[in-house]
Amino acid sequence: MADFYVTWDDYHRDIEKLAIQIYESGWEFNQIVCLAKGGLRIGDTLCRLFDVPLAILSTASYGGADGRTRGSITFSRDLSMTTPSLGSQVLIVDDLVDSGYSLKKSLAWLHHKYGFYIEDVRTAVLWYKAESIVKPDYHVVYLPDNPWIHQPFERYETMSPAELAASHQPQPEPAA
Repeated sequence: MADFYVTWDDYHRDIEKLAIQIYESGWEFNQIVCLAKGGLRIGDTLCRLFDVPLAILSTASYGGADGRTRGSITFSRDLSMTTPSLGSQVLIVDDLVDSGYSLKKSLAWLHHKYGFYIEDVRTAVLWYKAESIVKPDYHVVYLPDNPWIHQPFERYETMSPAELAASHQPQPEPAA
């Protein structure tokens, strides 16, 4: 099983493809809930395109030295949102559905905390792995071999601010 590498261009293109797929479905939603961290960029783009409010549910389920160890999922205490209540037609977005465990638990958390507001919930991700126990309503790429996905921003997870600053220092001109 080869790893799956995503460039910034791929990433932005896939977000746009996801937006088109949702738009062409004809489903009208009035709230986006993004699962952070992975769903932040996607949720931000979709809330701008569809002009609907964005709420953020912070979750964490991976850790370890290489960030590839799946553990139990942890949720923030509440949603972060700028509206007085959650919308009734909710689109949950994340970057990928791997095992499906996080998405399944997030749906349960959302129904437990906000179920009295919700009439319909759908899910949207960029990448959907075959091993997932949850099939998202919308996805751009289906990955039958369950590869590890390398996203373009992962380099920041192993870089310090000092290393970033050093990489932006002007290089001396070569001697003539």
